[in-house]
Amino acid sequence: MSRIGKVPVVIPEKVEVKVNGAHVAVKGPNGQLEYTFTNKVTIALEGKEVKVGPVDESKESRSLWGTTRTLISNMVVGVSKGFTRQLIFNGVGYKALVRGENIILNLGFSHPIDYVLPKGVQAKVTKNVIDLSGCDKELVGFAAAKIRSFRPPEPYKGKGVKYAEETIIRKAGKAGSK
Repeated sequence: MSRIGKVPVVIPEKVEVKVNGAHVAVKGPNGQLEYTFTNKVTIALEGKEVKVGPVDESKESRSLWGTTRTLISNMVVGVSKGFTRQLIFNGVGYKALVRGENIILNLGFSHPIDYVLPKGVQAKVTKNVIDLSGCDKELVGFAAAKIRSFRPPEPYKGKGVKYAEETIIRKAGKAGSK
């Protein structure tokens, strides 16, 4: 039994959910999301709740039960509240600039990095902090991971791009030999 899958997804007031078989469409104040799930689970809209259940007792069906419920929950939270990720960059001369749908990063290379943000993801830069926000949790996380991959933090001086909640375990430098 999936403990997560058993809990129904409660739909807030300004959110509209449509279920058509395995296709779920969620519309709210922050945007609209659609996804077609597998036919190994049943999705039912009952009043102001979405209930998910396995089709049969197979291992695959039971494993997709909780995953499907969580994905639907993320869709509902995304269109009502939204998701944000914060990235912090440290280093001499490191800069970031948002220009339209692009974010231009100077991360110590000989050239600036011009990253095109995915549709539905907005960026805001203040000093050395990049705030990414959007209604799709997967896209926001993907964009944050991609930006971090341009210059991951290094353990000696802590230079690079890191998540705000991430802690970098620092290493001691070379010790002088006697």
